[in-house]
Amino acid sequence: MEVAHMLKITKFGGSSVANAEQFKKIKNIIQQDPTRRYIVVSAPGKRFSADNKITDLLYLLDAHRKYHVDASSVFKLIKNRFIEIKNELGLKQPIEKELDAFYTNLNQMSQAVIVSRGEYFCAKLMAEYLGYAFVDAKDIIRFKLDKSIDWDATSAKLQAKYAQYDHFVFPGFYGTSANGHIQVFPRGGGDITGAILAKCLHADVYENWTDVSGFLMADPTIVQNPKGITHITYSELRELSYMGASVLHEEAIFPVKEANIPIHILNTNRPQDAGTIIQEHSKIKSGYPITGIAGKKDFMSIYIYKKHMSNEVGFIRKALSILEKYHISIEHIPSGIDSFNIVVEKKEIEESLYEILAHFKEELKPDKLTVQDDLALISTVGKNMSDKPGTSGKLFGALGKNNINIVMIAQGSDEINITVGVKKKDFTKTVQVIYDTFVGGNEE
Repeated sequence: MEVAHMLKITKFGGSSVANAEQFKKIKNIIQQDPTRRYIVVSAPGKRFSADNKITDLLYLLDAHRKYHVDASSVFKLIKNRFIEIKNELGLKQPIEKELDAFYTNLNQMSQAVIVSRGEYFCAKLMAEYLGYAFVDAKDIIRFKLDKSIDWDATSAKLQAKYAQYDHFVFPGFYGTSANGHIQVFPRGGGDITGAILAKCLHADVYENWTDVSGFLMADPTIVQNPKGITHITYSELRELSYMGASVLHEEAIFPVKEANIPIHILNTNRPQDAGTIIQEHSKIKSGYPITGIAGKKDFMSIYIYKKHMSNEVGFIRKALSILEKYHISIEHIPSGIDSFNIVVEKKEIEESLYEILAHFKEELKPDKLTVQDDLALISTVGKNMSDKPGTSGKLFGALGKNNINIVMIAQGSDEINITVGVKKKDFTKTVQVIYDTFVGGNEE
């Protein structure tokens, strides 16, 4: 495909627009690639760990308004952040006037209007700095009465702006409700805005710039310098993020997943890094049999054994309906012929555990009922695993060789995920052993 015809939607997160220095990095990234013509920005994030995100300060400003407390000191913090960016970049826009007018009219505004201003002012400054048009999300993104996106209306309005401008900057996080008021997405909504633009403008790629270089094959606090994941499918990502690995807002994935538009996660502070491309149908295969490893501690397993259980209709259902009464969601149910385990998050069941066990004894009359409460779950994920016979054997063999006792095994029917339960004390060792077994230092 010729570069001229290629279209990228480029979204920059809060850390990427935190100050003037970050704005300069963005300009450099945009100038490196002429296909980066439509830019979505979040509100400025933290400049350092003890700093505040602008959106958090705006929520605080709204709370002051709501409880009739003097909000001037909070407003000053917000105003100074934007003025600092403007002055350092030598911008001309009379943003002070607009900020002061915003504060003067604070009591007439809804929470949605107030918290959306971080993106609004940031996009205004970014548009002037890049020399691009500013397009306000309130004029483009439309919600239906049920708060879902009105795709037809939004798409028509975006197509019109696309025809009008070769380049524009667009604020993330908000749009307009069915009755004409500003409405915001859930937190992390800038990612959703970028995905909407990518879908409606039929982009070739949706670039999501943040402060990490994509996903890693394992937690860097456990494995030293784990390799980056260059390509991952949505299904694999869902498995890994469920177990705690997260970079993207989940709702940001659906619009582009349907259109099979790849999402490219990139690092504003290290633009030379390859990042991670997320795409369901990709011809590129990883050199490793696995894509990544993720895990969580603090699970509990309830083991139920009853002679001739397999002949008793509805036995497992009875157990599950007891848990349902207590609103407890279940992670896994590995089962044998006359026994099964119910694995749940410890914090979900702790308060009601003894009542539940009493119900189990009364209604199921098991021959054996035991609880193990120091369980950790580790998922090994990869679409390549199903093509390689013996992957499970290799994994279990490696854990055995390292004296790690497997308490539970669960494998997804689509064969992209093998989850093992181990004692909590073996959690770190298990992740390290699996990584060394399948990745180590060498590609397969």
